Order: sequence, then C-alpha cells, then structure tokens
Amino acid sequence: MTPRLVSLLLLAAATMVHADPQLSSWYTTDSGQYARLYQDTSAESAGTKSTTWSRGSGTQSSPTYAGVSEILYSASWVYIRTTGLASHMMGPWYLDSSKTQNFPNFPSNTATIYRIPRTPVIPGTKTSTGLGSTGRAVNGVSIFDSRDAFSYVNASGTDATPTNGLTGDGIWNRDGYFNEGVTFDPALAHQAGNNYHYHAQPIGLRYQLGDHVDYNATTNRYVESAGTATKHSPILAWAADGLPIYGPYGYSDPTNPASGVRRMISGFVLRDGTQGTTAITVRQVLPLWAQRIQNKTTLTSAQYGPAVNTTYALGHYIEDFDYRGDLSQTQTTGSTVRDFDLNEQNVRYCVTPEYPSGTWAYFTPINADGTPQYPYTTGRQYYGSPTGGGVTSITETVTTSWSGGPNKTDVLNAPAVGASDVTITWSGIEGGSYTVQASTDLSNWSDIASGALSGDDQAQAVDAGGAGNGPRFYRITRAEALANFDSMGFDYATSTTGNGTANAPGDTVTRGTTVTVTITLPTTPPQPPANLIPTGVTLAGSISGTSISRPAQGTVIATFVIPANASTGAQNIVVTFNPNPTYTMTGALTIN
Repeated sequence: MTPRLVSLLLLAAATMVHADPQLSSWYTTDSGQYARLYQDTSAESAGTKSTTWSRGSGTQSSPTYAGVSEILYSASWVYIRTTGLASHMMGPWYLDSSKTQNFPNFPSNTATIYRIPRTPVIPGTKTSTGLGSTGRAVNGVSIFDSRDAFSYVNASGTDATPTNGLTGDGIWNRDGYFNEGVTFDPALAHQAGNNYHYHAQPIGLRYQLGDHVDYNATTNRYVESAGTATKHSPILAWAADGLPIYGPYGYSDPTNPASGVRRMISGFVLRDGTQGTTAITVRQVLPLWAQRIQNKTTLTSAQYGPAVNTTYALGHYIEDFDYRGDLSQTQTTGSTVRDFDLNEQNVRYCVTPEYPSGTWAYFTPINADGTPQYPYTTGRQYYGSPTGGGVTSITETVTTSWSGGPNKTDVLNAPAVGASDVTITWSGIEGGSYTVQASTDLSNWSDIASGALSGDDQAQAVDAGGAGNGPRFYRITRAEALANFDSMGFDYATSTTGNGTANAPGDTVTRGTTVTVTITLPTTPPQPPANLIPTGVTLAGSISGTSISRPAQGTVIATFVIPANASTGAQNIVVTFNPNPTYTMTGALTIN
C-alpha cells in the first residue's frame, strides 16, 4: 500500500496577476539564482562558471541575483527592479573572431529601476530612439537599438571609434550587429561599460522561453531549431513606449490566430540592387526613411559617407538599408501575405496569445538561417510615446505584483515516492541555508538534510527509506540570513547580509563601512552620451568607486568601501568620462 504523503509549505506562494501581460510576461523562473559568466574560452570549455569577477568597468566582488527581483505597478506605470544580469550563461567576450583579445569590460549589477507606461500612447509624430536602453527584456536585461553609438567622420575619412576620440557626424551611423557582433557572447549580448545588453534577438532568452531555439550546454551555443515553428513567439521585451517586443514568429494573418505561424519579414532590405532596391557603390544619398528622420533630403560633399568597399562593406551603416514601403512594396495586413510584415518602426497591429483583441507590437526579425535581421528590435523610431525608462526611485504608491531574488518565496514541490525512498525537491534562494524535516504526526519533526543552497536555486533531498514508514509529512525551513551577496538595488530589508545601503549625496557615512551612492549629474551641457559609463568615480580624492553604472542619462551609481583611516568631514565626489567631461560634486558625502 502506498503511504499517504503531505508536503507542508512554510511560506505562502506569492500571488501573481496573470491577466495583464505587462505584469505576467517577466521571466522570473531563475530569480533566486546567482548571475554567472564564463570569463574566457578556457572557462567555457571546462564549464567553469564564475559568480564573482572583475574586468574594466564590471566588478562583481560578491555574487548577486540574476534578472528581475521585483514587479510593481500603479494605475499609470509598471516598475521592475533588476540587476540587469541574465540568468542564462553570460560570456565569454572578445574583440576578435580568433578570440585572442579580451573585451575590455565585464558586466555587473546595475541596480536598475525601470518603468513602462500601463497605457501606451500612439502619436502621429514619432520619436527617434536614443543611445542606451530603449527598453528591457523580460529577464531585466537592457535592449539597445540597432546602432553602436559611432558614426562616420567625413573630415577625417574614418569612423569614430571608442579609441580614436573622434565625434561622429551622426549621418552614416554604424550598425551594431554588423560591426560589434564579433564581441557578442553566444546569447548575442555584450556590455557598454558594465551595462549588459542585447542589440539583436536575445537568443539565449528565447531558449529559456521555449521559442524555437536549441542549446548545447557543453559548447554553450544556441541555434534556431530545425523544422517549422508551430507556435507564436513569446514576449521577449517591453519597449520604453509600453509596447511588447515579440520573438521572430507571428500569425500569418495578423488578425487570425488560426492562420498558422510563420517567420516575420522585416520592412528593410539592403541597398544591393535586389528586392526592388537600387544598388549603391557610393554613400551620397540617404535612404528616404533616414532623410525623414534626419531632415536631410540632400547631402553636401562634407556629409558623404565612404564608398562601398571591403573596409566599409554594405551593411556597415544602418543607412545602407531601404524601407520597403518607400519602394512601392506593401505590408501584410490581412490573409494575403504581402512583401513584408513589419513597418518602418518594426511593428504591426496584430492579435497575439497575450492580446487576443489586438495590439501594436514589435517583433525581432531573423533571416532564414536564424541570423538577426535589421532593424533587430525597435526601428530607428519608437512607434509609441517613449515615456518609460530608468528611474532612480519610486515616488508614488505602488502595489507589489511579485518579489524574487533574495525575497523569493520558497516553493516545496510534491514529494516523489520511490520503492523505498522519498525525494523532496524545492525552489529556493541560492545562498540560503535550508533544513528539510519529516514527521509522522505533525508534532515531532526529525532532520533529514540541511545545508546551504549552492550552484542553483533548485534543490533536492532524499529521505532514505521514507516510503516504507507509513504516513509522512515534510517541511523545509530557511535561516533568515543569506550568504553574503551584492544587495545593491534590491528592496531587501535584512541588514546582516549584502554589502551596504544606498546613500544619497549629502548623507553622513561611517568609516569602515561600504556604501552605495546615487549621483545626479548636472543637467547643463556638456553631458556625455547616454551609453557611456564613467571611467572612474572617486570619493575624497583617493577612494575609488566600484560597481559603477549609469542606469539613466543623468544618474551614476557607485559603491565605495570607506577605509577605517579615511579623512573625516565633507568630501567631494569626482566623476570622470573618457575623454571628457569631469564633474565634481562638492561636499557630496560627509565621513565621520
């Protein structure tokens, strides 16, 4: 006779609001898991995963939790808290295809609060995307647009680059995937400073969401699944205008979910003489879509780009693409498949599994071989009003929809009964210390396993012989304190763990402590481009900041370890960018 088994949950499951895709689509499965990366190809081959690391702007001296840690909402906004680090394997990163030159930075915890509008507004006049984050993937990682922040400099006959100190003309803008794809990790992401982000389809996230992708954990490589996709892609991200960004597969008829699924076709084609385009060999005329955005119908010789050659191959700049709508081609809007599916902003109006009544939605187009297809995520403009973005704090009353990370609710699964043993599994918090206990009467409990959760947020314990002991009850308990972790950006109340609390400039801090400071940059020019991370942040002239991030245009966050012998009194904070400017905050913190 099979014994009767009852599992007891000590913590009630959190209630998740599923009716609203803006709340329910965030990827929270691995929220109790540390972020991990491969530091180099040797580590990748050996399967050696790091939870702490340091290179360039990215220093992660303590483990931190991956992805989204909290979802909150008001009548007007949805907010998420995120470290900006993925739960899929990150890295390695190199500057060259032979993988001999290390990428200069690792990512690290950006301690970001990001919000999107609950009710998207679709304006007649569209807003161009800026540098930096144009939205957030559902795992909390930044989404960037198609550019790499650099453009051609006509006067010098070369591109502006991170190393030559030139300022681009902003007319012929470099394509991020084309020029920087070699620096992407297998999940198709890299970092600006310490800000991990996707320029193109996030294939690692797509695999986690079950979107027609296969993954080989041994080689750390993703490929598009063989065969025909049979289901609509999930929501991969939310743009700053509050519209969803789907994967590459949508309904053939945009308003009929019974029409089957197919790969969405981009509205842009290379200006190579095929598909109705006129081949270009010199870059003297912008495509019509770029003329509209840049307000330049003709270019002077001082605004020309380089000739098409092996150094500046076609596709090097985003202006090397034509919009099909400007070539008298038509967008699919009904049951007949037309020339393309996605408009100039890379959206279409359609029904989706999450929006059966219809919505405007972005898609992430791919080519037949699975490689990303321009314009990748959003177009060069938002379709809606981009009122969302990073914020330094939440200043209104909000409701918590879900909590994870160090605040994750433990979930005890139903016990698995074998011939003689019982296996207990649960989803917990990595770094948490757990005790698994069994009882026959709910009054007297005996320990069957204990220890800290390491390597994942999933765990199991075996009650040897438990299947033959009559009725059995099981419970798990977790000690209050977690193993030391980087708590920057989490709404985490326990003060015995983590590495400091947030302090606003002007606060008083104590020698021998660790503090995280949110610094507001001046609003007057010259502000550096939004995607640039400071090369250094120093306190009191000699205390160097770590975990430096720039979650918003006017905000820099840095962590300082205050030495026991630090000078007391009001101290300045200096923020430096390469090549400039430098900002000094006089008397930003007082040390006592």
